[in-house]
Amino acid sequence: MDLRLRGRTAVVTGASKGIGLAITRALADQGASVIAGARNGSAELDDLAARADVRTLNVDLTTTDGPGALVAAATREWGGLDILVNNVGAVRPRLEGFLAITDDDWDRTLTINLLAAVRTMRAAIPLMVDRPGATIVTIGSVNAYLPDPGVIDYSAAKGALANLCKSLSKELAPAIRVNTISPGPARTDLWLGADGVAATVGAGTQDAPSDVVRRQEAQAPTGRFTLPEEVADLALFLASERSANITGSDFRVDGGLIATL
Repeated sequence: MDLRLRGRTAVVTGASKGIGLAITRALADQGASVIAGARNGSAELDDLAARADVRTLNVDLTTTDGPGALVAAATREWGGLDILVNNVGAVRPRLEGFLAITDDDWDRTLTINLLAAVRTMRAAIPLMVDRPGATIVTIGSVNAYLPDPGVIDYSAAKGALANLCKSLSKELAPAIRVNTISPGPARTDLWLGADGVAATVGAGTQDAPSDVVRRQEAQAPTGRFTLPEEVADLALFLASERSANITGSDFRVDGGLIATL
């Protein structure tokens, strides 16, 4: 399917690995020009930038001015912005319960999972409002709908993010479409890395990370984690004119993990 993304300009946050890298690669493969922002780069992102129309920017999106600097790079490079993908996020399992979560913990979680998107959209929207077909796609989490005490602050932040994007879809229509994707556990470093969810939970329960993953996979009817590329495919569809009358919607990519309607 031709998504007609050639010549479009995009910003992707958290683009150095996992879902963000997969979305950046997919956009570039479709002919879009991409500003890929992340605090730290990666060899995979550098390789992509060497062979595609991708510009990388090392930027800390938890700072007040980092998101604006990333969006400004799109203006410098291409004079405008058509597509914004809010992907950056992080989670830390809370094995000691709610009362052990400090104000600093809450600040970090809300900043990376909510305020980074708030600030990026605040910088991007003025550049997008007059661009025909402009779209914002935000990567949330099933934890917005599946609150879990083990990630209680993360769940709260992702719930707020989903609420924000729904509100914005009403305010910005029809000039800018705003949709969200809520992945379940995915095969990324967030879950599978050395400091990821599986390793952290395993250390607290004296289980091997592979056993933690196996138990989590078994909770989904498909019996497996989501692949980053599967999220990227959906993100590209939502960023394209093929979804021109879709806004204010959330799409779960969770293998059926959430069993309710």
